[in-house]
Amino acid sequence: MLLLFPSLLISACVSAQTATPADTIYFHGNILTGVDLEAAQPQRVSAIAVRGGVVVASGTDADVKKLQGASTKMVDLGGAFVMPGFNDAHAHLGDAGRIKLSVDVTGTKSLAEMQERVKAAAQAAAPGAWLTGGGWDHTLWASKTLPTKADLDAAAGGHPAFLVRVDGHIAIANTAALNAAGITKTTPDPQGGKIDRDANGVATGIIRETAQALIDKVIPPPTPELRRRGIELALADAVEHGVTSVQDNSDWEDFLVYEQLEKEGKLPARISEWLPFNASVDLLKQHRAYHPADDAMLHTTMLKGFMDGSLGSRTAALKAPYGDDPGNSGIPRYQQAQLNQMAIERAQAGFQMGFHAIGDRAVSMALDAFAAAQGSGPLKADMQTMRAPNGRKIIHATLTGSRNRIEHSQVVDPADFARYKQLGVIASMQPNHLLTDMNWAEQRLGPDRAKYAYAWKSFLDAGVPLAFGTDYPVEPITPYRGVYCAVTRMNEAGTQTYFPEQKLTIWQAIYAYTQGSAYAEFAESRKGKLANGYLADFVVLDRDITSVAPPEILRTQVLRTVVNGQTVYQAGVKAR
Repeated sequence: MLLLFPSLLISACVSAQTATPADTIYFHGNILTGVDLEAAQPQRVSAIAVRGGVVVASGTDADVKKLQGASTKMVDLGGAFVMPGFNDAHAHLGDAGRIKLSVDVTGTKSLAEMQERVKAAAQAAAPGAWLTGGGWDHTLWASKTLPTKADLDAAAGGHPAFLVRVDGHIAIANTAALNAAGITKTTPDPQGGKIDRDANGVATGIIRETAQALIDKVIPPPTPELRRRGIELALADAVEHGVTSVQDNSDWEDFLVYEQLEKEGKLPARISEWLPFNASVDLLKQHRAYHPADDAMLHTTMLKGFMDGSLGSRTAALKAPYGDDPGNSGIPRYQQAQLNQMAIERAQAGFQMGFHAIGDRAVSMALDAFAAAQGSGPLKADMQTMRAPNGRKIIHATLTGSRNRIEHSQVVDPADFARYKQLGVIASMQPNHLLTDMNWAEQRLGPDRAKYAYAWKSFLDAGVPLAFGTDYPVEPITPYRGVYCAVTRMNEAGTQTYFPEQKLTIWQAIYAYTQGSAYAEFAESRKGKLANGYLADFVVLDRDITSVAPPEILRTQVLRTVVNGQTVYQAGVKAR
């Protein structure tokens, strides 16, 4: 068993008496510097000073203003609430950008509404152009039934069309798209995927999990200009909602766009990019070495693998059949022996791993693979030097196990909570998913399994670290929906509650979305707090989310987002 030790910050803290003036002083604020879950009251100050993108002093206005120099910029916060920037531990910026610039059917309330959006896109598209995008969710429709290729044919005007469900785990293809991909009665289902068929063996248009690759490979890739524009929109969405760091799962081509934006000084949020678990170890090493690992603004981190699909698509891998689909237990993507061997090889190459696992069977598979991988390598001391964009070095040492992660961790066998703790596995979860899923989760799972679904409190009680994110664009990137749901377990209308014994306190929710997310990416000694020596990433809000009634959290507006000490979003000010 590998033991985890807290990071040891060995960079010097700078006191308020340091002679060198600050670049910027933010004062007259209600500033939450971080959360100590053992303390009675988290620390608050009224002012912080920033130099070189790092917090160098915090305290009263009078004390911090001692660092004011002739060129120091003074920002009056007007008494507003300030907290460390949100660190979204699970997002897909590239997908979000492409949806924004393609056929966006997110939030449609009926098949007819989805068809109307597709018709409008078809009329505007060039002859023969593919209609791609997605965001549909049939559980929001009165019929609750999946669309068919005929439904899409009726709206696409002859264009090949392929629209992914909101969770990304199934998609609908029309006849032209199926033909372009060469999908016939005899096309076999790939491992970890399925082509839905009617009684005659003809594809219905629903394509599940890995089978989507059969169509993806024939769709023309987006132009570099379109890819960049979409990413710019997604990043703007993030900082507008107070997200200062994104742990991102996107294409390698998207990472190259982030790199170009950084070179141009136009990257507004920090990005920790994941690499695909299924890629060869040699390619993974090449991509890890491609960009400096000590770049605090942009670097690659863990390997993302998929154990199963989603509950909404009934492709999450369960140990027993679905309560509302007795012949179906979901689609696991691996054989356990194959998965274990791949995990061992990647652990020995020094990679952190994060496995998407939603069903209890998928969670157990992930834990088994982590156990095999962790048994193959020793505990290590990891010395890291990160550099801020101004060149300042932030040195810290970490004694750590692998900090492997299970992304989503939605349905867990009660016996497995202890295994997370034993193996040092992080539960990387998205509480906002419950806002959507509570409408049908208990029907999918049955009451016994449902009580251990979205079980944030059970993880904390078992001593398992939590890291929170949104799964953007599956859900909006706003963190306030997730914080609200974590502390209430209620839908946004306040009319339905889901197993309220799993509620968190506001402090636990904020911790998971800041310091917990930082821990999940080995960054807890430089992110998640507004303490001396930490990166100056914070958000100014129109209300104190720690003291308002929970429904008020949903209405939170961001007044200012600061990354590296620089304002990257300000309400009412157009981005240049």
